[in-house]
Amino acid sequence: MSLVLAIDQGTHASRALVVDETGRIHASGAVEIGLARPQPDWAEQDGEAVVDSIFGAVAQVVSVLGPRKAGIRCAGLASQRANCVCWNRETGRALSPIFSWQDRRAHAWIASLEAAHGDAVHRKTGLYLSPHYGASKLRWALDHLPAVREALDAGTLAWGPMASFLAFRLAKERTFAAEPQCAARTQLWNLRTRDWDPALLALFGLPAGFLPQSVPTMHAWGTLETAGIAVPLTAVNGDQSAAVFAFGWPEEDCAYVNIGTSAFVQRALTRDPGHVPRQLTGIILADREVTVYMVEGNVNGAGTAFEWLGTQLGIADVTAQLPGWLARAGTPPLFLNGIAGLGGPFWKADFVSRFAGAGEPWEKAVAVVESIAFLLQANIDHISQYLPAPRRMRVSGGVSRLDGLCRRLASLSGLPVHRREDPEASARGIAYLAAGRPAQWNTAAQEEVFAAEPDAALRERYRRWRDLMQEATGVRYL
Repeated sequence: MSLVLAIDQGTHASRALVVDETGRIHASGAVEIGLARPQPDWAEQDGEAVVDSIFGAVAQVVSVLGPRKAGIRCAGLASQRANCVCWNRETGRALSPIFSWQDRRAHAWIASLEAAHGDAVHRKTGLYLSPHYGASKLRWALDHLPAVREALDAGTLAWGPMASFLAFRLAKERTFAAEPQCAARTQLWNLRTRDWDPALLALFGLPAGFLPQSVPTMHAWGTLETAGIAVPLTAVNGDQSAAVFAFGWPEEDCAYVNIGTSAFVQRALTRDPGHVPRQLTGIILADREVTVYMVEGNVNGAGTAFEWLGTQLGIADVTAQLPGWLARAGTPPLFLNGIAGLGGPFWKADFVSRFAGAGEPWEKAVAVVESIAFLLQANIDHISQYLPAPRRMRVSGGVSRLDGLCRRLASLSGLPVHRREDPEASARGIAYLAAGRPAQWNTAAQEEVFAAEPDAALRERYRRWRDLMQEATGVRYL
C-alpha cells in the first residue's frame, strides 16, 4: 500500500503522521517544543530545536511502521505561516530565533507606516500591515543581530518563511524555495506578480537577493532522508491553509473554521476575489492546473486567550473547566478580545482587552469563549458582503472540541456546523496535497453536526458586543 508522510510543525509540537491514499492514519508521532517569551511582545523558538523535533517525530512513525516504511512514497510539510527566520545559506544553521507569528516586537514601527502605506500594502499583499508578519521582524534582525549582518556582508544570508528554512534543512538538496501562502505572510510577496515585490522590500529597508525562489505549492522540494527512508518532499503549505484540504477538495459554499492557538475562518474559491476590504486574501494552493484563492478572517485570541484567562483567574488548567461552565445557564458579561492583537475585521494591534460587565470566574470564562464565536461571526458577516453567503460551516482544531462553542457558532450564524473527529486537520490536508489530491479522501471520518438552534439571548449579546467593539475601535464592518 502506498503511504504518505505528513509533517505538521505547530506552535507547541512537531507532529508526523503516515497515512494511506484514502487518508487513513497508520502511524503518528510527536515531539513537543518550547516557545520563549523573553520580553513583552516577543515570542521565539529555537530553530535547531524545531528541526530536531521534526526529525524526532519522523523517527517515531518510522519505528512504528517497521518494514512497512518501504511503502512511504512521498512527504508533505505544513508549517506555521507567519513565522520567519534568518539562516546561513552555506551551513543551514539558524542565525536568529524563529520569530513566532505571535511576536509583536516591531508593532510601534509598523503603526508608523500605516497612514502612508497601509492601503497600498493591503492591495499588493492581501494583508494588513501587522507586526505578526515577517517583514518587520527580518528588519529587526538585520538591525540587532550581528550574525545576520555578518552573513549579509559575506553574501551567505538566507531569510524568509520558517517553511522555507525547514524545507532547506529537511531536503538533501538544500532547496531554497517558498510557496505562495507562507511567502505572502512575510508581507513582501505580491499576489498579482506571485513574486517578491521590490517596492515592499524598499519600504521595510530590506536588501534584495536573499529571499527564496517563488515556487508553487506542489513542487520538487527535494529528498527527505532520515531514519532509514528517502522520499521526495512534494508539497509545502501553511498549516491553516493545509487544514482546508483535510477532507479533500474544498467546497466554495462552505466557511472553513480552524480554532487552535489562534482561529481562522476561510472561504476558498477558484477565481481571484480581488481586493476585499478589512479581510485577508491569498493563495492556498497553486499548481500547474489550478489556483485556489482564499478570503480569510483571523482571530488571534483563541487558545492564547485561555492562557491569558488562566493567569487572570489563577487557574492552572482553565480549559478543563470549560465544558462544564459552557453548559451552565446564565448571562455572562461581554469580553472585548484583543489578546495577541485584534485581527479582522477590526485590525487594532494594540487593542486593550477588557470585560464589559461583572461576573463570577466561570461567567468570565464563558464570556471569553463567546468572544471567539463573536469574532468569527463578525468576520463571516463581513466576508459575506463580498462573496455569496456560506451554506454550512466546517470546524477543526483543538478548541473546536468544545461543544458549547460549536453550538454558539451554529446559533449565531444560522448555519449547520459540521465537526469531524479529526484533530490532525493540517497534517491530513498536507498529506492530501502531497499525494496528488486522491479522489477518495478521508471519507470514513465520523461527523457530528450542530444544528442552528435559535438563541435570542446569545444573538442579543452578540449585537451588544458588536456595538461595543465598533465604538471602541471606530470600525464599522456592516
